[in-house]
Amino acid sequence: MDKKRCKWCLSSDKMIHYHDTYWGVPVHDDQELFAKLILDMNQAGLSWSTILNKMETFYEAYDQFNICKIASYDKEKEEELRQNPGIIRNKLKIAAAINNAQIVLDIQKEFGSFNAYIWSFTKGKVLQHKITDESQVPVTNGVAEAMSKDMKKRGMKFVGPTIIYAYLQAIGVINDHAEYCFRNKELQ
Repeated sequence: MDKKRCKWCLSSDKMIHYHDTYWGVPVHDDQELFAKLILDMNQAGLSWSTILNKMETFYEAYDQFNICKIASYDKEKEEELRQNPGIIRNKLKIAAAINNAQIVLDIQKEFGSFNAYIWSFTKGKVLQHKITDESQVPVTNGVAEAMSKDMKKRGMKFVGPTIIYAYLQAIGVINDHAEYCFRNKELQ
């Protein structure tokens, strides 16, 4: 018997695999939290499948999303990234990744970890939304708006509330798997 899944993932095997394996699973590793932030930031104006199809190259191009390495990228490395057809070559998004890595280092000093900072917005709890129909999924909420505002205040770029809401879904802070989806109960 086929498993029932969120409808958004049914467009390709890659999307189904991402949905079944990664989307909505709580993440607590600083490097992976940072990687997902940069990937969601790069999705702005694009489809998730575009990012998913480039994900392996993103990890290679951005040194496995090593926060310290990215924070120290120079103009030469920025140019190298702008020439890489395997990633999103938007000049502003590349500069934002470097800028945001530098700010994540500051956050780690202040909070002890990026994980502690991210999860502080929900006091370490996963927000369980009751989604019976995918049209009910909001594009943002109060938590995403508060995090976006704080990140912007710290100087981060490409962290608007809609991007941050998608990020929070991806890293499992918000469980927006539809109630009929087999992953919803697995992630409660």
